[in-house]
Amino acid sequence: MAKLSFGTDGVRGVANTELTADFALELGRAAASELSVGPVLIGQDTRRSGSMLSSAFQAGVHSVGIDTVDVGVFPSGGIGRLTADTDATLGVIITASHNPAPDNGIKLIDARGAKLDPKREAGLEDAVNAGRWVVPSGPGVGSRKVNVKALDMYLDMLTADLSYKFRGLRVVMDTANGSAYQAAPELMTRLRTEFEVIHNTPDGNNINSGCGATNTASLKDACAGKIGLAFDGDADRLIAIDELGRQANGDVIMAILAKFMKEADRLSNNTVVGTVMSNLGFKYAMRDLSIDYVETAVGDRNVSAALVETKAGLGGEQSGHIIFPRISPTGDGLLTAIRLLEVVAAKGMTLAELRDDVITEYPQVLRNVTVGDVSPLGENLALWSAVKDVESTLGAEGRVLVRASGTEPLVRVMVEAKSGEQAVELAAHLSEVVRSTMG
Repeated sequence: MAKLSFGTDGVRGVANTELTADFALELGRAAASELSVGPVLIGQDTRRSGSMLSSAFQAGVHSVGIDTVDVGVFPSGGIGRLTADTDATLGVIITASHNPAPDNGIKLIDARGAKLDPKREAGLEDAVNAGRWVVPSGPGVGSRKVNVKALDMYLDMLTADLSYKFRGLRVVMDTANGSAYQAAPELMTRLRTEFEVIHNTPDGNNINSGCGATNTASLKDACAGKIGLAFDGDADRLIAIDELGRQANGDVIMAILAKFMKEADRLSNNTVVGTVMSNLGFKYAMRDLSIDYVETAVGDRNVSAALVETKAGLGGEQSGHIIFPRISPTGDGLLTAIRLLEVVAAKGMTLAELRDDVITEYPQVLRNVTVGDVSPLGENLALWSAVKDVESTLGAEGRVLVRASGTEPLVRVMVEAKSGEQAVELAAHLSEVVRSTMG
């Protein structure tokens, strides 16, 4: 088996070349042998390669005597919730999240519904190389079961403790031709909102293609005067569009939620967790609300760990991963959508009004530069010298962040400045330095 490569969001690669059925089978054996003493819950997004990888992973699990419970196409957040709330001792999500359709991935979820910590992921490589598992026969072989009630169970969880009526809210959803294509419309039907759905006809190859949380142009066109809700391929993140057509990313959503939760005395420890990508405007909003702000590295697993450590009541990323630790230890786009709409219903204000009431974002420019290898980034003296010069230029009125992607061969360059023109200019300059020294 090839060397395991766990990034910030599981194992990921081009399906059937980098991420093969053989790989999935061996990983299934290792994961079940090392991490599971009971059923393994497994689901997938809508990629054509999903059934191949899911079947192979389950075959590996069965070969070491463990049963699987297959929920089929299912939002990532729901698999986390069901793993925690059923007798499953391991959860598995076959997805590459926001990546294009040829890619796929394998995320592993522990019995609490949280992503595996890096130490446990690292241990799986040793297990695969050692081949330390017992192979049973006869009645000892595991088998596959299908949970046909899984979606209803998940939706019941999402709607269990709502305090406000959603009737009359006007919503347009973009499900990215992904794993929310069934769950999101059913959820809005239960909430009795007035809703429309776009990009909701998955064919195995159109997931995230020109749509979803990473491309909201068509949603902006479709939701004039209404609230737009965009999910990514596995529905663990949410990006909203307000009634004026402005994109509300994770920072904006969290600012609205944090203010509401504090006013309702629901913000544990009066603390919110963000990441190094969080906008300066978000940080200043938390300061103005007298809410303690804790910053961590990118990745919702890092946010989740910081939430546990600080006992904070809310955390998330600008990309739209939002975590409500009292409910779930991982991001869940459908849960975030409900909580955001709950604020709209409770306050009797539009999303645009709620946004303007709490946060003013600094212009932020993000550039993704494709490179052959991200590993030399830390030793790129020419780049870090250029970063230092840009930071000196910005002073206290902006900031720079350059980092390697955890899931793709990209270097991400982010510049915030008081002026949008300055942010564009400086981000272009640093991107060119990356390209010329690492491309």
